[in-house]
Amino acid sequence: MLRIRLSMGGVRKRPVYKIVVADGRYPRDGKFIEKIGSYNPLLPKEKKERIKIEAERVKYWMSKGAQPTMRVSRLLGEVQIMPMPKPGNNPQKAIPKKDRKKTEEDKKEETKKDASAADGKKVDQKAEAKKEEPKKEQPKAEAKKEEPKKEEPKKEQPKAEAKKEEPKEEKKKA
Repeated sequence: MLRIRLSMGGVRKRPVYKIVVADGRYPRDGKFIEKIGSYNPLLPKEKKERIKIEAERVKYWMSKGAQPTMRVSRLLGEVQIMPMPKPGNNPQKAIPKKDRKKTEEDKKEETKKDASAADGKKVDQKAEAKKEEPKKEQPKAEAKKEEPKKEEPKKEQPKAEAKKEEPKEEKKKA
């Protein structure tokens, strides 16, 4: 499938992109069919040199079935060659990855509170009962774990006493 996409160039910390038509199977900076423009993200948005595109070639390749990537379609929308695509909804984008889990937990708690407020006090009572039930179960499980530990030493003590008694008997015989 033909793609209209960006091919990276320039040097470190100063990127310059070529807008190219390439087969989708080729690497990003690899082989391409035709260069149809350039994009310099370091220039201010007001400058015309920021985005240079050959509009006729873009329309030609799109008629042949080339699909622009999301970034290129936004650039084409800025130059008004095609309509601007709808912005994506990624509310997590501005939050650092390490903090995203915390916000997800907060949202879950808020939805629970909202649902309980909508249903009334009955749901709150059920939620409180559910919270209390696991607390009751945990001590039972701990008690069960402790009991086998106490039994094991009791079993070992008679064996040790029997071993001690046997050598004493041998000494008496000798």
